[in-house]
Amino acid sequence: MVPAWLLLLFLSVAQVFAKVQSAELYVEVPENYGGNFPLYLIKLPLPPEETEGEIVLSGTHDVAAEGPFAVDPESGFLLMTRALDREERAEYWLKVTLETEDGRVLWGPQPVLVCVKDENDQASGHQATATIDVSIVENTWVPLDPIHLAENLKVPYPHHIAQVHWSGRDVRYHLESRPPGPFDVDAEGTLYVTEELDREAQAEYLLQVQAQNTRGEDYTEPLELRVVVADENDNAPVCPLSDSPVSIPELSPPGTEVTTLSAEDMDAPGSPNSHIVYQLLSPEPEEGADGRAFELDFTSGSVTLGDAPLRAAQNILLRVMAADRGGAEGSLSSTCEVAVTITDINDHAPEFTISQIEPVSLPEDAEPGTLVATLMATDADLEPAFRLMDFAIEAGDVAGTFGLDWEPDSSHVELRLLKNLSYEAASSHKLVVVVRSVAELVGPGPGPGATATVTVLVEKLVPPPKLDQESYEAIVPVSTPAGSLLLTIQPSDPISSPLRFSLVNDSEGWLCIKEVSGEVHIARPLQGAQPGDMYTVLVEARYEDEPTLSTSATLVIRFLKSPSAWAPTLNPVPTRHLCTPRQDHGVVISGPGEDPDLAGGHGPYSFALGPNPTVRRDWHLQALNGSHAYLTLALHWVEPREHVVPVVVSHDARTWQLLIRVIVCRCNVEGQCVRKVGRMKGMPTKLSAVGILVGTLMAIGIFLIFIFTHLTLARKKDLDQPVESVPLKVAV
Repeated sequence: MVPAWLLLLFLSVAQVFAKVQSAELYVEVPENYGGNFPLYLIKLPLPPEETEGEIVLSGTHDVAAEGPFAVDPESGFLLMTRALDREERAEYWLKVTLETEDGRVLWGPQPVLVCVKDENDQASGHQATATIDVSIVENTWVPLDPIHLAENLKVPYPHHIAQVHWSGRDVRYHLESRPPGPFDVDAEGTLYVTEELDREAQAEYLLQVQAQNTRGEDYTEPLELRVVVADENDNAPVCPLSDSPVSIPELSPPGTEVTTLSAEDMDAPGSPNSHIVYQLLSPEPEEGADGRAFELDFTSGSVTLGDAPLRAAQNILLRVMAADRGGAEGSLSSTCEVAVTITDINDHAPEFTISQIEPVSLPEDAEPGTLVATLMATDADLEPAFRLMDFAIEAGDVAGTFGLDWEPDSSHVELRLLKNLSYEAASSHKLVVVVRSVAELVGPGPGPGATATVTVLVEKLVPPPKLDQESYEAIVPVSTPAGSLLLTIQPSDPISSPLRFSLVNDSEGWLCIKEVSGEVHIARPLQGAQPGDMYTVLVEARYEDEPTLSTSATLVIRFLKSPSAWAPTLNPVPTRHLCTPRQDHGVVISGPGEDPDLAGGHGPYSFALGPNPTVRRDWHLQALNGSHAYLTLALHWVEPREHVVPVVVSHDARTWQLLIRVIVCRCNVEGQCVRKVGRMKGMPTKLSAVGILVGTLMAIGIFLIFIFTHLTLARKKDLDQPVESVPLKVAV
């Protein structure tokens, strides 16, 4: 018999141990059990099967390894392998753990208390006899077939779905659902579904029904029932979300893939309820178009380009219907939208707005940097990067006389002069300017509009006329009569273009100038002029062929006092002639010889050329004695023509002017003047001679035509006569 203090100690230790360890399991076993072994006592709460380890059963020191207890590793039940005797031992304290091979505990320890239930197996001097009736009943705890329940089932709930039955008495049913679901079981073993099921939320459930006694112990293994939720077409296809438009380059060929629609249907995969087909709703084909802009594969949802052309910068919204059940009656559908943008490509070459520029005239002295012309170009592309242009002079500027200037993002270019022009080197320049796209061009190359022709005409630089001196001065007595020659205005270069002369601001109208020769004469008597006064006019000279080019010089007239005793006339002296090129002879000028009344004067005569610088340049006057001077050519060459040389003569405080007429001409070896012979009277001109010759030839031609015509008609008349009428020729 166990002492009481030892039992109390054991119980206290067990209580402390139970607080620390898992909940204790309690099992009662009848002593001297005469049934089959092993006897399943209780199912241990072992961890899931995925946990790997070895189940270890241990007990007190007097429970040997080959003791009356064991654990079935497959079912997890605690077994009894032989009958127990309560009188031998009333209780067994066991521990169950799950350990690895190296002894590390993965689960447990789980305490189990096995109590041996007392039976009246000890004789007390009295014997009794009992009769036991054992009846065999049918096992009704059999597995159930899977149940198929339609989702969204419209029936009253809870709805009966199955029935289980334990053939024993005192049974309670317990239901577990994995995963948890709306299922229940009543005391009669009837299984119910308590609400509608949704296949998309959970397609299948595993129900476990347990038959337990009043203490909550399982009589046997639980029954498993698989509940399959049948699919219903309760979900329409869902279109995928598109964050950004689909970009397709323009001029993409037909068949280019645009996008592939992939709508999703939450109904059962592989079933008709999730079989999706597609239909293109928009855009519709344009009226009169040969084809569609887009093509759609109704099964795969692939969208490709059609035959209809698309333009750059088009924004197109594709609307595609996605329908389940293959589009059959009763199908559900959704509309998918895809934004498509047609992007620009560099398929247009830039072109000039004007390909042939009107000729541009530039003076020969135009400075480098002068703007010649501005050319404008356009590009039909839309992308700014494709509108960038590059310009170059392709032909006509080998010497690099011209250059181009433009901004990188500009559509116009300036043609400017870089070097000085030369009319002698080139009187015109024909420049060919080409425009190209900076980006690589796609498609056909540049057309004729990519070049522009600019013709630059160089204007010959003609300097304004230049006179032989900047200003002129003439000394004139106030009594000088009208028609008197004062001086001649001449160009500095005798071989220059002919000039035309005119007077400006001749307010008194005293002077006149010959337009061609430049001779300045007194136009009318000098009334109102006083000795010592000055009269200033402006002489203007223009080129005959370039009237816009002109020059001017001042002409100052100084008036002298008229002679008191005698006023010599300014009539020209007799004409003399001198040779050019210059020879060694001149003209003798006599002071008093011009008028017999002056011969009686006293004192010498002084001679001087007039104040005209041209006269002083071309002529030389040398005094011979007190009464004569010698006039010669000062230059080696003077223009052959008639010259009027003014000579101022002074004597006894009197001054007058002589006009010496000198014919300058080419001379022969004998010093005789060779004059140009004019047309003789009565002699035909070239034009009249040609006319006489042509008329004579025409008269001869007409006469010959008349003779040939007459002969032809006579011969024809002879051929028309009969043979008998033709006289015979007599040969002598």
